[in-house]
Amino acid sequence: MSNRPPTGRRRLALALSALLGSGALVALPAPAGAADGGVAVQYRTSATGATADQSEPWFKVRNTGSSPVQLSQVKIRYYFKADSATTAYRFACSWAVKGCANITGTFKTLPHPTATADRYLEIGFTSAAGTLAPGADTGDMQLRFYQANWQTLNQADDYSFNGAQTAYADWNKVTAQLAGATVWGTAPDGNDPTDPTDPTDPPGDGRTLFDDFSYSSSGDPAISAHGWNVRSNSGGPGVPGATWDPSKVTFPTVSGNKVMNLETSTAGTAGSTRQTEVVSKSMKFKNGTYAARVKFSDAPTSGPDGDHVVQTFFTINDLTAPMADDYAEYDFEYLPNGGWGESGNILYTTSWETYNPDPWQAVNQHTEARRSYAGWHDLVLTIDNSGIAYYIDGQLFGTHDAQYLPERPMSINFNQWLIDLAGQASTTPRAYDEQVDYVLHVKDQVLSPAQVAAKVAAYRTAGTAFVDDVPAS
Repeated sequence: MSNRPPTGRRRLALALSALLGSGALVALPAPAGAADGGVAVQYRTSATGATADQSEPWFKVRNTGSSPVQLSQVKIRYYFKADSATTAYRFACSWAVKGCANITGTFKTLPHPTATADRYLEIGFTSAAGTLAPGADTGDMQLRFYQANWQTLNQADDYSFNGAQTAYADWNKVTAQLAGATVWGTAPDGNDPTDPTDPTDPPGDGRTLFDDFSYSSSGDPAISAHGWNVRSNSGGPGVPGATWDPSKVTFPTVSGNKVMNLETSTAGTAGSTRQTEVVSKSMKFKNGTYAARVKFSDAPTSGPDGDHVVQTFFTINDLTAPMADDYAEYDFEYLPNGGWGESGNILYTTSWETYNPDPWQAVNQHTEARRSYAGWHDLVLTIDNSGIAYYIDGQLFGTHDAQYLPERPMSINFNQWLIDLAGQASTTPRAYDEQVDYVLHVKDQVLSPAQVAAKVAAYRTAGTAFVDDVPAS
């Protein structure tokens, strides 16, 4: 399947995975701006006693960043000590500027109980709550919770309670998460989900794929045994008639560490063009955390520069029919020399709902940044039931809406290919490299970039080069 030229939108191409038969590595939508801020939480209570019929934590959430915040990506946690191990609680909203119908409350158990907290009330927002502009706040959220049997509850030993705080003020004994990352407050000791010193799941926990890419060559039988396919079959994306060449996937040692090197080369003709792709053979990856350390390149390793190269890390499933609503794809795509209507370097993260290959129609959301990303970068993608978040080098790059969540499991892929041959007319041979240090997937858990780094370090300290305990879907 060949690329199609731009048709009045920002960029356009069709992608075809070796495993999946068809797919799109494109970003055409209304863009979602890169998220570069956070939120702060103010708290007060109108139930000030050590004991009360109900606890009344009232909140305001303020956007402290410079980009709009989707409230559906925000979670607030109020920590408390249950009055007994069997006590059940009920949540209620008395009044809220954003509307009580747009606020949710769920009780959960802390994984590491303390003397002042063994549960927490998690406050969330529906998509109808909208967005917060930079500097804006939600206004009053007058919330309450009580024992299901309406017995008097004890607040004096609750971590997040402060009976003296009867006017709104910043309160760091509640936490706020934005797209799965804690951006406000301090959780009870041992329960901070983004503190890398807290306990993390050990290797072999039954939910993790980790590969350090310690292979000898593309023909190493361990590659297939570990669930990877080095692509050799024809088809898109890229230059029609180009070859997907397994021999161009190598595993050199860089600074004492094995990496996977994807080389793409051309001499300006389709017949001379060699592209590379490595694909997981199993489509079993859905919600959770995806991470890879990837080296993007702005310049070729030899020959003249200027080709419209695409360097990627992505997860995808197959398009079962045009505009099928169970299609899913989540991309990091770096274009060092532009393409798709862009003249310079640009990095896209894209979340796909579906598309129609002919006539072209796309439903997706993307975030972009126009600058060089040459060099090594830590790429993290998280997917849970509320949305999608992309991180680059520990910083939140973009958040995408729940509309784009996956309905079916996907594969994990890396590839490097040429959009076309229009970027450089020379017939002098040239070659480009994309390198990958490791890949990690943790099923059904949203990890922060710090937790990802800690988990990878734990595998390497233990001498673990590969593990795959993710069950087949």
